[in-house]
Amino acid sequence: MSSQHSTPDSEGDLGLTLTQYDGQVAACRALFLDKMHDYGTAWRVLRPSSLTDQLFIKAQRIRTLQEGATQKVDEGIKPEFVAIVNYCMMALIQLDLPEDSPMELPADEATALFDRALMQTRDLMTRKNHDYGEAWRDMRVSSLTDLILMKLLRIKQLEDLEGGAKVSEGADAGYMDMANYALFALIHLESA
Repeated sequence: MSSQHSTPDSEGDLGLTLTQYDGQVAACRALFLDKMHDYGTAWRVLRPSSLTDQLFIKAQRIRTLQEGATQKVDEGIKPEFVAIVNYCMMALIQLDLPEDSPMELPADEATALFDRALMQTRDLMTRKNHDYGEAWRDMRVSSLTDLILMKLLRIKQLEDLEGGAKVSEGADAGYMDMANYALFALIHLESA
């Protein structure tokens, strides 16, 4: 496959990417807010390792469906990628909050924390996208799924090391990367 995006971003490519990216982010954020309306911040009870495991379940289901398994639950791949984005934001929030933070957060505070995590993730995407020259556009959705699974296995290993990593970036960078891969997958799926 020849790549039309093998050079660093032009202003036009970046503008298109940000428009598509922000559209997918808005859909993920809207679902997060709707669920927070219904459930509050019940997700706060989950430790980061539990969020990692929940992310693994979502990514594994996507891979299973991509490999042609019979689907017995009436939810496709897109909602699972949205869930990955939102669980990654929850994990970033959990990593940032002090341990003595209340379980139930006021909606405005939870929304502000969610938005801050999204902005940090978006900033990382723009920096990496500049350096990698829109390479994600030439990737298959199945490859993005595999990258998410690989990041999850790395994060699980880091969690098991309990802070004893030698050279690895932290789990927060992994959560941001996974959210970005999921958002890229959603852009591809919408464009297909």
